[in-house]
Amino acid sequence: MTDFASPGLSAAAPADRARHFKIWDISPALDEHSEVFPGDTAYSQQLHFSLSPDCPVNVNRLTLSPHTGAHADAPMHYASGEAAIGAVDLQPYLGLCRVIHCLDSGPLVEPAHIAHALYRLPARVLLRTARSASQSWASFSAIAPATLALLATKNIVLVGIDTPSVDPAASQDLPCHHLLLERDLRVLENLVLDDVPEGDYELIALPLKLMRADASPVRAILRELP
Repeated sequence: MTDFASPGLSAAAPADRARHFKIWDISPALDEHSEVFPGDTAYSQQLHFSLSPDCPVNVNRLTLSPHTGAHADAPMHYASGEAAIGAVDLQPYLGLCRVIHCLDSGPLVEPAHIAHALYRLPARVLLRTARSASQSWASFSAIAPATLALLATKNIVLVGIDTPSVDPAASQDLPCHHLLLERDLRVLENLVLDDVPEGDYELIALPLKLMRADASPVRAILRELP
């Protein structure tokens, strides 16, 4: 799927309603092995109620950072006084998107790595930087500020990446996060795009309505277009 001039989503004709469109699950599995930023809260799970003759259900207690796995950062994550994830508009997380391959781009995705895929760009962009998605903070590709600034000129509303962060792990000033704030863009991190061909899709990646949280896990999927 490499048609970068794909049309926008349209209502399906009656004859098409029974068609099942292919879905790509682009969320990593969540469990005790999920890597988080060094020092952040690790995933843990405990059985709180246990199915037994005296209890009709199993209920688990979960502890995790809201940045575990595929997740959406809230503006309050990188700026005091900004919106929590439960207060942001959901529209950026749902709609036409483009997956752009910038494989083996190195430590930063530069403008030259995405230049081939900018024609008639939809409002959401997901960057595949690795042949196998990196969930490790030890080594991953981030986004060069110039690349994010370029995408912002294309009237996008969301950018996503298949690595833990849009900024390098050692960054203290977080230039791309602050560009997101400045341009009022939303972001998805830790996606899994290993099996997704370059091209246009429908993105569905809704965050939870966590009214005081700086991020939320998402179950991110891509659906093929009609």
